[in-house]
Amino acid sequence: MSITPFNRQFSVAPMLDWTDRHCRYFLRQLSQHTLLYTEMVTTGALIFGKGDYLAFNEAEHPVALQLGGSDAADMARCAVMAQERGYDEVNINVGCPSDRVKNGSFGACLMAQPEMVAASVKAMQQDVDIPVTVKCRIGIDDMDEYEDFSRFIDIVAEAGCDTFIVHARKAWLKGLSPKENREVPPLNYPRVHQLKQAYPGLNISINGGIKTLEQTREQLQQVDGVMMGREIYANPYLLSQVDAAIFGDAHKIPSRSDIVHIMQRYIEQQDEPYFKPWHVARHMLGLFQNQVGGRIWRRYLSQHGTGKNPDPNLLMNALAQVEQAQQEAAEYRASQVG
Repeated sequence: MSITPFNRQFSVAPMLDWTDRHCRYFLRQLSQHTLLYTEMVTTGALIFGKGDYLAFNEAEHPVALQLGGSDAADMARCAVMAQERGYDEVNINVGCPSDRVKNGSFGACLMAQPEMVAASVKAMQQDVDIPVTVKCRIGIDDMDEYEDFSRFIDIVAEAGCDTFIVHARKAWLKGLSPKENREVPPLNYPRVHQLKQAYPGLNISINGGIKTLEQTREQLQQVDGVMMGREIYANPYLLSQVDAAIFGDAHKIPSRSDIVHIMQRYIEQQDEPYFKPWHVARHMLGLFQNQVGGRIWRRYLSQHGTGKNPDPNLLMNALAQVEQAQQEAAEYRASQVG
């Protein structure tokens, strides 16, 4: 199969319970070039589950499947499934610190078993043509020296992986919750920079604590790519600047109003029996972040998007409220000038 090349300079992190297909479709309206990732999907869910965990919209490209697992044969089988469905990449989760992940022998605990990760990489690459990449931490528990980190990279890279996305924090698998593991262990960007200097032939992206495009550009002087997660989710319109600022593509930027109209049409096209407008709207709560009417937008979506009888014109009605607030604010400013 032919592989369409894509640029890894900027990506949105896989986030469990958040970066579902509705979220990814929404984010794609804001950036044409950003690499998007699915939520982590386990091999067990893909092989034995009854749901369609691989569904996505063709508009989402480039899009990568993040896969959780440790059995090489199962990982290869799921990579084939991903390629057949049209995914652009399969990413192995070696960074999630939750107990559920740890008990399943995948996620961050696999940093202590690089040979197991290497076996999965090798088996997957034998069966698919799309890239197989790894997302990891800089260390876990007491295995947090640079030598431990570089040993993991050595072994996995030797198996054929040439792309690593590194969350620049270690993970404490004993004593910290997943939320605490995103915040408590200190960020160590120099360690990721050191890795890139030591392995110039590898493609290294950095993740963790990066909140602005200025910080992104600074990091791109040291590494190949930046992955941003929760900041994009909280303030998604930031993504509209990425194509010009990072990829050098200064196409017309859609307004927030444009995005609302597109997503309202998207909602109207959904025909699943259990679909509700809130499944889309919940990802859009931050669209008017730091704008007049932003609080009104969030409140309207939350109050009218849930419950037994959600508003079918949810987004348009919320937008009308925002535009009224913005008009009143503009009229007030004009009266003060006069």
